[in-house]
Order: sequence, then C-alpha cells, then structure tokens
Amino acid sequence: MKKVITYGTFDLLHYGHINLLRRAKEQGDYLIVALSTDEFNWNEKQKKCYFEYEKRKQLLEAIRYVDLVIPENTWNQKTSDIKEFKVDKFIMGDDWAGKFDFIETETRAEVIYLPRTPEISTTQIKRDLEAKKI
Repeated sequence: MKKVITYGTFDLLHYGHINLLRRAKEQGDYLIVALSTDEFNWNEKQKKCYFEYEKRKQLLEAIRYVDLVIPENTWNQKTSDIKEFKVDKFIMGDDWAGKFDFIETETRAEVIYLPRTPEISTTQIKRDLEAKKI
C-alpha cells in the first residue's frame, strides 16, 4: 500500500482544496492530511482561522479522498510523521516548490509539488468577502 501525506490549514474549504486532495490521493492508496492546529496557525503563521481545528477536521474527514487526519503542531514534525506513518510520497502545492526538498534526503519519501487551482484560494475568498462588506 502506497501512503501519501499532505499538510495544510484547509480553512474555508473550497474546490481548490478538493482538487489538491483528489490529486494527492491519485498518487497512492492511503491519504493522510496533517491539519494545522489553531495554535500552530497563530503562533507560527500569525493566521487566525475562520473555523476552529475540530470543525476543519470534521470537514476533511467527510471527504472521500482523505483516509486519516492528524494534527500539525510544528514545522519540524514532517520527517517524523513520514517515518512514523511509513509514508511513500509527500505532496504539497507548487507554491511551496523547493521548500521541502530536504525530505527526500531525510526520509524514504518522494516529494511532489502539485499545481494549485489558479483561480481560487482561501486568501482570495477572504479578500473578496472583505471587499463586499457594507
């Protein structure tokens, strides 16, 4: 069985997220999503989510491509997650291209950067909603 892992916040879940998860699942048999916790998002990214962690986790668990959701608590847990779950492929959007290449030397996982859906992002949704405020 080929295991795949990806990481993200997945706030304001949209079709770009679904596209990424579908294409990640196509890379293997079992998809693990490491979901950024609220604390990690705030402490490391200074980002506040619209939906709290448990709600975002419920949404991801309802998606047929996702087999397991685990918490992402630190930037540095990726190699230990890959080793613990015996992951074969590490998948991220191509906006992260090159940032995680070190994983191939520290683990047995192949690193793959998938193209993002260009016309949609959570950041864009938040900007559009803010612009529509009266």
